[in-house]
Amino acid sequence: MASREALIDLLSGSVGGAAGVLVGQPMDTVKVKLQAFPHVFKGTRHCVQEVIRREGWRGLYAGTLPSLAANIGENSVLFTAYGMCQKVVARCLGIQHVEQMSVPALAFSGSCAAIFSSLIICPTELIKCKLQAAIEMNTNGIKVSVISVIREILKTDGVKGLFRGLVPTWSREVPGYFFFFLGYESTRTLLTPPGSSKEDLSPFRTIVCGGVAGMTFWTCMFPMDVIKSRIQVFEDKRGILRVGIHIFKTEGVGALYNGLTPSLFRTLPATAALFLVYENTKKLLNQL
Repeated sequence: MASREALIDLLSGSVGGAAGVLVGQPMDTVKVKLQAFPHVFKGTRHCVQEVIRREGWRGLYAGTLPSLAANIGENSVLFTAYGMCQKVVARCLGIQHVEQMSVPALAFSGSCAAIFSSLIICPTELIKCKLQAAIEMNTNGIKVSVISVIREILKTDGVKGLFRGLVPTWSREVPGYFFFFLGYESTRTLLTPPGSSKEDLSPFRTIVCGGVAGMTFWTCMFPMDVIKSRIQVFEDKRGILRVGIHIFKTEGVGALYNGLTPSLFRTLPATAALFLVYENTKKLLNQL
């Protein structure tokens, strides 16, 4: 029974993750460019215009393959681990059924699950960030691909190079997913009519819950995402604190929020799509 539930969570998370990428990739590309090159672009609109002018519409989908790999991998592991962590946390709290858990306990379970999903997202997001920043970083006019990026990382730093930025990824994901699931589960509880189950929420209400979750995550954790992007794009070997202080001193506190606007534009539909597809896939698989 437990293995069947884990498999359903894994498959549902995979399909939901793919849906989120297809909806949100263009704004994710804009976000990374604004984070890494704030001196090149004046804002979200200017960045979109410049990407389309220089690279065409396809430029907004740079890094889609590693994004799909990252999100399918991350969300399959995240939701599988989320289900398992719920059971562990419930047992530690002396709760018989996960349905009886409080919203903070569910949020803590999500935070624990992010420890495992970060191991998947770090290398794939590293590759994605490098592809998205390729035009600005590549002065030789050499075409950059997923394979060439991986080859260069392995040649320079070996396998450990694929995990550059793991600590800032953990620093973003672990507290970030506490707020993510706090927003999601709180909104689900609020929108569930008296006498009904959260599992029976309408598609529209599920979309609202997903949107709130994504907005909560990025609003709380965006400065850490900026630091992570800088470390991964520029191969900065300084620690999180030093990179953060350097950005603050040289560019001001506003630089820690470069790219927030496209992130919020992206996360609202992307996270809504993630949870809508996840919840409905889970229901479908449970009926089989």
